[in-house]
Amino acid sequence: MADNTHTDAAPGPGSRPEARPETAPETAPETDADRLAELGYRQELRRSLNVLGNISMGFAVVSPVVGLYAAVQVGMSVAGGAWIWALPICLLGQCLVVAVYSELASQWPLAGGAYQWSRRLASPTFAWLSGWMWQFAVMFGNTTVAYLASPWLFSLFGAVPTPTQQVLVSVGFMLFCALVNAYGIDFLRWFVSLGIAAEAVASVLVGFTLLLVFRHHGFSLLTDFLSAPKGLGISDTGALLAAVAVAGWAFIGFDACVSTAEETKDAARQVPRAMWWSLLSVGLVVILNAVSVELAHPDPAQVVSGKDLDPVTTAVTHAFGGWADKPFVLVVLISFTACLMASQGGAARGLYSLARDDVFPFSRHVRKVNRHKAPIGGLVAATVISCAALPLGLSTSAIGSLITFGSAATFVPFFLLTLVSLTARLRGTWKPAGAVGYGRLGTPLNFLAVLWTGFELVNVCWPRTILAPAGAPWYQIWAAPLGVGTVTLAGLAYLLVRRPDRRMRDADLDRPLGDELAPAVL
Repeated sequence: MADNTHTDAAPGPGSRPEARPETAPETAPETDADRLAELGYRQELRRSLNVLGNISMGFAVVSPVVGLYAAVQVGMSVAGGAWIWALPICLLGQCLVVAVYSELASQWPLAGGAYQWSRRLASPTFAWLSGWMWQFAVMFGNTTVAYLASPWLFSLFGAVPTPTQQVLVSVGFMLFCALVNAYGIDFLRWFVSLGIAAEAVASVLVGFTLLLVFRHHGFSLLTDFLSAPKGLGISDTGALLAAVAVAGWAFIGFDACVSTAEETKDAARQVPRAMWWSLLSVGLVVILNAVSVELAHPDPAQVVSGKDLDPVTTAVTHAFGGWADKPFVLVVLISFTACLMASQGGAARGLYSLARDDVFPFSRHVRKVNRHKAPIGGLVAATVISCAALPLGLSTSAIGSLITFGSAATFVPFFLLTLVSLTARLRGTWKPAGAVGYGRLGTPLNFLAVLWTGFELVNVCWPRTILAPAGAPWYQIWAAPLGVGTVTLAGLAYLLVRRPDRRMRDADLDRPLGDELAPAVL
């Protein structure tokens, strides 16, 4: 092992040890529990997932059904048939993020990735705030998924919900998924597997069938804005930027693979693989289905005009007949539920990671693990916080607002983590030393990831009336910047009052410095 002794000079009051580059340990630990112990923690969660189980968690959260069905109507309403090109743009951008995440997850396979990684790359203050933002991003992403899932339950019975009914049913979804999560990772995995089976039917089979058998339009539709920007009073470029803001929602959630790292066997190798498999498989399926739905839709102009609010179901029932309506809705409902379960489980594990270091409000309660070895304290907290954002939709439909709200909250930690990783590389305080590394390509890939996440963060947060219903209240139009601003201010207030960064600094000084913890100042 590398030398774990401190430098000769004792640190003065308020100072911290000088940052040193990361080096790989000479001998790898024999078990995952040993590796976790070297990182400063003991095994409390049940480590029973193989790589397929980890992939399933990521696949369920990224979810082609949830990603596409949430974005397609909003995307087509602002950019017509040409909205489709926002999807490969976002997929390529997110591949850059996964490249950075893969190197980090390989070196530090811990639940609560953003917090744990930035803690080893930056100052405690920055690391804590990054973890805080990431945690709320996941929880508010759950808000969006629950809200988008509830109309499908009403569709199953041929009903259309009022805004209040949609919010109340969303709360019910959240509570049901929390109950499943409380029974532990194995029970959760069973439900998620059911959701993935539904995904296969609703995405792959239906997508290929629509494209190959029931196509109504030529491929030229994919470059036709259908006069949507003109009708909204914006340029084609502005319309495409809005579509990119919405499409980003379809490619987040792969970090759910990281959330279950401490429950995955050989996590240092398997978690990076799972992230790539989850993102790429979902990305290709989303693009396939977006193209097939658009080309099989009987009248895309109805989507642009706002008369068809569910173009996916319209395309499916028009192609297969009215008998397919209820079975299709049921499959989609199962997919949404599996997505929410997996994402809620990830949020609970992230809170557990923060609370066990005593750096989150009510940590003593939040860090509790039940007899099923599920993070029950984090699960309760995540459910309460996710439900707290649902009132955004009480007065009128908030689909576009909640999509940008959830996406913005997610791209903040994406940007912060890629930025701190690049800074550590350039300063020489971090050299990837895990099983996954991209050598000389690592730095330029990291740089491009910073540019992409920074651009998309601004793009998503930009307040747009075109993404909200006519006459929507101002807070829906400003949902993304308001959400990010509120979480940031709350985090800064807690940081100033409770000073969790000092507890982190004291814990780091007490721990022998070496390969596993070499903090840098940012």
